[in-house]
Amino acid sequence: MFDANTYTQRRQQLKQQLGGGLILLLGNEEASMNYKDNWYPFYQDSTFRYYFGLDLADLTGILDIDRDEVILFGPEQSMDDVIWMGALPSLASLAEQVGVSKVLPTEKIANYIASAKSLHFLPPYRPEHLLKLQAWTGKTVLEPSLPLIQAVVAQRSIKSEEEIQEIERAVNYTARMHRNVMQFAREGMKEHEVASEALRYAESTGNLLSFPIICTTQGQILHNHYRGNTLRQGDMLLLDAGIQTPAGYAGDMTRTFPVGPTFTGRQRELYQVVLETHEAAMAALKPGILYKDVHLLACRKLTDGLKQVGLMRGDTEEAVQAGAHTMFFQCGLGHMMGMDVHDMENLGEQYVGYTPELRKSTEFGLKSLRLGRALESGFVLTVEPGIYIIPELIDMRRNDKVTQQFINFEKLDTYRDFGGIRIEDDLLITENGSRILGEPLDRTLAEVEAIRQQAL
Repeated sequence: MFDANTYTQRRQQLKQQLGGGLILLLGNEEASMNYKDNWYPFYQDSTFRYYFGLDLADLTGILDIDRDEVILFGPEQSMDDVIWMGALPSLASLAEQVGVSKVLPTEKIANYIASAKSLHFLPPYRPEHLLKLQAWTGKTVLEPSLPLIQAVVAQRSIKSEEEIQEIERAVNYTARMHRNVMQFAREGMKEHEVASEALRYAESTGNLLSFPIICTTQGQILHNHYRGNTLRQGDMLLLDAGIQTPAGYAGDMTRTFPVGPTFTGRQRELYQVVLETHEAAMAALKPGILYKDVHLLACRKLTDGLKQVGLMRGDTEEAVQAGAHTMFFQCGLGHMMGMDVHDMENLGEQYVGYTPELRKSTEFGLKSLRLGRALESGFVLTVEPGIYIIPELIDMRRNDKVTQQFINFEKLDTYRDFGGIRIEDDLLITENGSRILGEPLDRTLAEVEAIRQQAL
């Protein structure tokens, strides 16, 4: 947790932004796996945690703007709770730690809501949130508050200095985890053995993973959570993983490295294309530029590199406009990052990554770009270009006349078993440009191969 003044100031800013009414912020509950008392690891709602700081289940916060008061609702521990989970401080003492002086039992919430002239709440993304809101309001159809969504997004998008320090701590741990895995992986291991080393490292530092690990020799599958493949000489291993600090802030990095001591010739060529695209995109970041334009710049840079390799042809600008590059790069360049690894996406990508004037595209490739809006100083985001060669996509688009203009299918067919490459770093937008967060993590061909050669 931060100092109590941090949470007090955050709540005050939100109240001023809304101007009136009652703001309801729901914390999360424990979620059962297969019976009531066998829980998944608890994960607090990030917006509740942003304004109230407490990483405990069954809490709800209310900001009553008209009465100028803040109330924390929740249960006191029962003796059964103490026996099974251990004693905790009282709800009042916990509230005091985050600058809240009024606490009430959860059953009092409905009375407060009934007396409110206007009620603001965020989109419910868990079924228990929806059920609570229906019970407390007496309504079955619920409309989240757009002014509250917009106010929260505006406030949380700009990271404070203490938040940046916490994110940088998460990224430092993330970089060390990746380097550890790059030194650990060996031919003959299963992917799950390598993934378990990443998890072991995260837990050994007193932290958590910020999302389920992607550790795969089949890097063309963007969110591949299968870990049964055996690492073999000539394979590349793609590791997309991040660490979350106890304060709830995330890191998110990807590296792709050879199972053997060096990349193959084809792997080197395409890795260099991704690396140069990554460098060009990072160099373009600055306040005021649309991230969508940075994404399109990356698409052009990627296309230029693929033309040099002989997998694409024709005019670069025309190829990108036609979407031909999406044969190799089907996703977006990056996303916002903070307390959520995809920051605030539960509030709606159209509000977090776009604006009323800039709507999200429905085109293949662009529809997966989570962030398109103009960048501002204080944003934290990822840059993660890649090349993904998907045999099923090759077959689907082989007879497309537009694609045939720009894709060398004859050569591409020899790459059907290639896999995928992604390079990802986390960056802060500064007043004049950007900077990479965290300790430098090797990414050039020479640096990555040096780690592997030393490890083997």
